[in-house]
Amino acid sequence: MLVTLPWALFVLGVLLLLLGAYCGWTAGRLDRLHHRVKTARAVLDTELARRSALVAELAGSGVLDPASSLLLLDAAHRARTANGDEREQAESVLTRAVGATSAEVEPWAAELGTAMRRVQLARRFHNDIVVSTRNLRRRRLVTWFRLAGHAPMPSTIELEDGS
Repeated sequence: MLVTLPWALFVLGVLLLLLGAYCGWTAGRLDRLHHRVKTARAVLDTELARRSALVAELAGSGVLDPASSLLLLDAAHRARTANGDEREQAESVLTRAVGATSAEVEPWAAELGTAMRRVQLARRFHNDIVVSTRNLRRRRLVTWFRLAGHAPMPSTIELEDGS
């Protein structure tokens, strides 16, 4: 009995050390994922702003008829000035407005298409990172030991982006 007690304590110590190392590694990974979510969100916001600026420039260029110009300018302005709750809807309206007038913008088609694709890619990249972060945060050890700290649960961006 006296010989087995030190071995049991040794095994328990090794297990606790391994658990601590795993928790430390997981907490670091969560921290990196949360940083990537913030970075991806900033990139998405930048691409959305670029698209809005390009659409506003197109609307003021004189290439389109006045009704289409007004529609695009209004949608671009609403997308730029929308707050957090209305932003996704305003960006979706801008996408639909661009789609409705895309046949008339032949000289701008390549640049507008590139801006639309960049928004699609940025949104997909952001949502993929958010899903990875949420999956890791739902694991039992992460929940039990509160390894995510006080970071809010990230959410995906659901908007109509032409994809």
